[in-house]
Amino acid sequence: MPRVTKSVTAKAKHKKVLNATKGHYGARSRLYKTAKQSNIKSLQYAFRDRKNRKRAFRSLWVARINAGSKELGVSYSKLIADLKKKDIHINRKILSDLAISDQATFKKVVETAVN
Repeated sequence: MPRVTKSVTAKAKHKKVLNATKGHYGARSRLYKTAKQSNIKSLQYAFRDRKNRKRAFRSLWVARINAGSKELGVSYSKLIADLKKKDIHINRKILSDLAISDQATFKKVVETAVN
């Protein structure tokens, strides 16, 4: 039986990792061992930051809604509480978009919720 080497498999594995770390600085993109570590860390950062992006956008939407509602003399918390009481289901993303791009509609939503 012929001797089997792992050269093809190892080459493919190394190539996969080095392609994933293209753009990393220095040895992190050139040497397999450091590239592998760098790749693992970059995937951890990516996972973490997918969660953080959602958090950051939500806080941005809240700030925009607050600014828009303050112009109409209503606080953010009061607006959200009144929307829930009136059973109006508009999420924060849409509300913030209305507050920025379509003030007339946002004003109607606020008046409907508050009154």
